[in-house]
Amino acid sequence: MKRTTTVLLLAFIIFASKSYSQTDTTLKLGWTPRGSVALNLSQISFSNWVQGGENSMSFAGLGNFGVLYHSKKWDFYNSLKLAYGKSKTSGSVKTTDNELRLNTILIRYLGWKINPYVSNEVRSSISNGYDYSVTPEVQTTAFFDPGYITQSLGFIYTLKRFSTRLGVGLQEVVTNKFTNFSDDADTPDKIEKFKLDTGIESVTEANLDLMQNILYASRLRLFSRFNSLDVWDVNWDNIITAKVNDYINVNLGVNIIYEKKASFKTQTKEALQVGFSYVIF
Repeated sequence: MKRTTTVLLLAFIIFASKSYSQTDTTLKLGWTPRGSVALNLSQISFSNWVQGGENSMSFAGLGNFGVLYHSKKWDFYNSLKLAYGKSKTSGSVKTTDNELRLNTILIRYLGWKINPYVSNEVRSSISNGYDYSVTPEVQTTAFFDPGYITQSLGFIYTLKRFSTRLGVGLQEVVTNKFTNFSDDADTPDKIEKFKLDTGIESVTEANLDLMQNILYASRLRLFSRFNSLDVWDVNWDNIITAKVNDYINVNLGVNIIYEKKASFKTQTKEALQVGFSYVIF
């Protein structure tokens, strides 16, 4: 997993850097808000349908919000991602998407190719999450259970639509009921609901125009603890958006996660959706 992750990261950085090495990096001075929402719906019903089938309905909502303060010496950016989805069949209601991510970055420009930064990130599920592969279903997460808070300090390289940063990080894991995310296996007589890790964090983000109406957005986050540098947490979130018009998009999303504490296997999520989107500002 470590070798594969390194190759992917290098390829991603080289591709994005070449794609945008000549991009105009001029940004508007002062505050710039950004916000968009999307809603994807699916429904199917049957009546006297001899080929078989089951009535179903699903929705998935996505919100991306942010505000950037830009000056000649500083960048201060706050972003919020909310994703939530449900599917309903005649037998049950299941959660299909469930994510909250709040990110804050402060960059000090020194006139170098790379510049120092500090950041803070908060991650959690929005509501209860379940494992539907077993019967009956088993709850695995809740709001801020677990909750991840990460602070990092390091250096960042930025272009208008690409950035990559590397720094020393602190990661706090907060739990209540689902202590398997925070409990220390070396202390079997005690259950820890809080865990603090120190390590290295890398985050690479890019927004590429593949074609005139096709956009590719990607975010690759890596975190490794100082006491186990051979093991990396990986969260690679990708979405390709094809714009049909100003309000209708086709989205293909792929999310790849590897986190040993949560699962020894690589987690993958893929979603192909058609829905409505609206840019608020």
